[in-house]
Amino acid sequence: MGAIATDAGPGSWYDGLAKASWNPPAWVFAPVWTALYISLGIALWIIWKGSASHNRSRALQLFFLQLGLNLAWSWLFFSLQMPLLALIDLVLLLAAIVATQRAAWWDTPSASVIMLPYLAWCAFALSLNAAVVVLN
Repeated sequence: MGAIATDAGPGSWYDGLAKASWNPPAWVFAPVWTALYISLGIALWIIWKGSASHNRSRALQLFFLQLGLNLAWSWLFFSLQMPLLALIDLVLLLAAIVATQRAAWWDTPSASVIMLPYLAWCAFALSLNAAVVVLN
């Protein structure tokens, strides 16, 4: 659903934005997100299959919250063309990822660890988004 919101093809609004010097080429995003979504699916499966507990329930709730915030970012940034709101969403997303990892850690620490590259990429995305806000 996030890909529907992302119209970053040639001549798009995104192409016309000033971006950070560390912004990767467009072709990097699809394979990175594919790998990250596969890892998220694995983390979700590990949490889902874990023993029933308060932490597991909380981790599942937070997992879907962070997934919703991830989806919202695509719509805010690309469809609505509101980089500042997208940046705020990213701050909330990072907090939700960390909260998900903390909740999952007690029963399924491997799920927490699997989510580390996702956390790192979203932090990197925050730097890219912040640069767009500042430069434009």
